[in-house]
Amino acid sequence: MALLIQGLRTALFYFLLASSAFVWGSLSLLVGPFLPFPQRFAFIIGTWTRMAMFFAHHVAGIQVRVHGAENIPRDACVIMAKHQSTWETFFLQTLIAPQVQVIKRELLSVPFFGWAFALINPIAIDRKAGQQALHQLIEQGRENLKDGNWVLIFPEGTRIPNGRVGKFSRGGATLACAAGVPVLPIAHNAATCWPTHTWWKTPGVIDVVIGAPIAPNGKDSQAIAELNTRCHDWIVARQAELGCIFAEGELADLRDA
Repeated sequence: MALLIQGLRTALFYFLLASSAFVWGSLSLLVGPFLPFPQRFAFIIGTWTRMAMFFAHHVAGIQVRVHGAENIPRDACVIMAKHQSTWETFFLQTLIAPQVQVIKRELLSVPFFGWAFALINPIAIDRKAGQQALHQLIEQGRENLKDGNWVLIFPEGTRIPNGRVGKFSRGGATLACAAGVPVLPIAHNAATCWPTHTWWKTPGVIDVVIGAPIAPNGKDSQAIAELNTRCHDWIVARQAELGCIFAEGELADLRDA
């Protein structure tokens, strides 16, 4: 019976999420173009992601605890966060604003949601473009940081199941070094409630841990590699503290060379 009830709660959650995306996405397409960026972000993304988190809490039974909120600096910088599910793509938008997110270009084609998302000028890259995508990230990222917009990057590039940390790309570290801004590392265990690659939602508490900003020590390739490693190791350590188990020697294998 408990599984049936949670299944119904999960189905209702998705119904409300999809309905809100249609309604709010349509409204955003009408209103968004006439708003300056900070107000546009707050109207389109801030409002809708808060609705999503409201549904997750009150319908699916998912709560959140934030540790280290005092580490969030006043000035915009690069956010490098663990990627386990869709949950963090919603929640982090409510935590730090205004921000732009580095996303797959294909997401902009999703009806209503993608069309509205395009209005907040995400850094939409083609993953297969290689160096061209990296140049785009640096160019658009620096402009956004200069304008006071945070840049959110999931360095693993895709959702990784709970208990593991994927290979870190150097895009976030490269942008931080090029712009001369720190990286704000964020770890969490969202997959315990919002599992990877499944529709099922499990009631519980998601813990989000925000670290102290990690400043780059230069702009050359060595500085980029060092910054990337420091962020990777901090996130790995926090994931372990949140209950992830790693096999001996796995950390070295997972680290980006």
